[in-house]
Order: sequence, then structure tokens, then C-alpha cells
Amino acid sequence: MSTTPHVPYRLEFSVEVPGTPEQVWRAIATARGMSAWFLPTELEEHEGGSLHFSMGPEMGSDGQVTGWDPPRRLAYEEDWAALMGKSPDELSPLTSEFLVEARSGGTCVVRVTSSGFGTGADWEAEFWEDMGASWKPFFDNLRLYLSHFPGQEATQLEATASRPGDVATLWKSLSDALGAVEKGAAVQVRDTSGTVERLGERQALVRLTAPVPGMLSAFVFDEADGKATLGVRGYLFSADAADYVRREEPAWRAWLEEL
Repeated sequence: MSTTPHVPYRLEFSVEVPGTPEQVWRAIATARGMSAWFLPTELEEHEGGSLHFSMGPEMGSDGQVTGWDPPRRLAYEEDWAALMGKSPDELSPLTSEFLVEARSGGTCVVRVTSSGFGTGADWEAEFWEDMGASWKPFFDNLRLYLSHFPGQEATQLEATASRPGDVATLWKSLSDALGAVEKGAAVQVRDTSGTVERLGERQALVRLTAPVPGMLSAFVFDEADGKATLGVRGYLFSADAADYVRREEPAWRAWLEEL
């Protein structure tokens, strides 16, 4: 029996970031820009263009650009049902809109709205709650990117480890190992130096200064069966970044597994 999605869901927030509308647009509406602070992204930069966000070796989200008005408005739809392994008639597409407004003093406000329709199932409400908690920290990445690396192409590093234990205990282990005790704290781990730019609930953002400049996000999230995933995601900005990732990504994974 098919179910017509009718229960509305909505997530809305805004962030102020440095840069002109054109600089902000290049960061939020191009594949190169989005890959430098969000997830590895493929994007055809026009209305009707296809879109793909990579979420891991065999995970991703596919969509289509539905609104394209540079440098003011970007809108796109993702296939929420396919992403969640549900029937297409259970869930509407997941619609996201970015509006860029210039402010005096060389900054812009980016207003972000995501919306969709479901059936009112418990897991749907949890999905939206988790989406807000996991998506908003990326916009601190955007602010840091536009502050220090605008227009630069990122090489991404990603390492995760699945461990038994509760998220609070594992996060304490990870944050202590990083030295992420407060905003502004110096980080020195695995020959890597930086400064804590943001400290959230089970998530920290570090501005890296050595051995390669960039950003490092550290996080822990809950799995099922009494396990949690610890991870680091790096966005690196230098000619040496690709060599660093090839050499160091396995070592970061081993470091997480040994914590």
C-alpha cells in the first residue's frame, strides 16, 4: 500500500561568513568550493544539473539543481527515499536552499533551509534532529575556509574507526588525545600542529598550520549495538597535500583504532 508523504519537516538557520557574494557563491555553489569545506562533491553548475555528495566508499546522495541565480540563490533536491533505502512514494525529495545576502564590512549572511515531507515515522523525526546536529558544524568549516583559504582547492583526508563503548567516553578519549579542551587551545598530535577553532558536542574543528595548512574536523557518532565511530576529516591546502594524505591517512586510522 502506498503512502502519500504529508508530514512536513524543516531545518532553517543562518551563518555570517567573510567574503563578497561572489566569493561565497564559489564556495557554496561549485564542486571545488563545496569539496573544500563539506563532502566530496560533484556538481553540474546550472539549473537542472546533476549533483552527488560522497559520504564514504559506497555511500552517497544524488540530486539535481533546481534553482540557480548567481551569486544569490542556490536550490537543489536530493533523493531522500533512495538515501534511506525507502520506497519513492514514502518520502518526498529533500529540498535545500542557500540564500546569500551581502552585509557591510565585507561579510555575507548565508540563510540555509532544508525541507521535506514524510509519513510521520519516529525515524524521520530522528533523521531531521541528527541532520541539524551533523550539518551545522560544516558551516563553521565554511567560515574558516573563507577566512583563510578562499578559492583554494582542498585535498580531503578521512579516517574512521569503529569501537565498542559509549560516545561520551570515546569523545573524551579523542578530544583529550587531540588536546581539544577549549576554543583557542593549541593542538599537537602526530607531528600535526594547530589551534582549536570550534568545540561542540562530540565534535571539534582545528585550524592546521603544520605540516600542511588546512582544517581538521574530529568527531564521534553513535552506532548500533553499543559501538561508536571515531573519525577525523581533513581539508588540506598545499601542493604537498596529496602526498601527505597518501602517506598519513592509514596512520591516522591506526591512531584512532589505538586510542
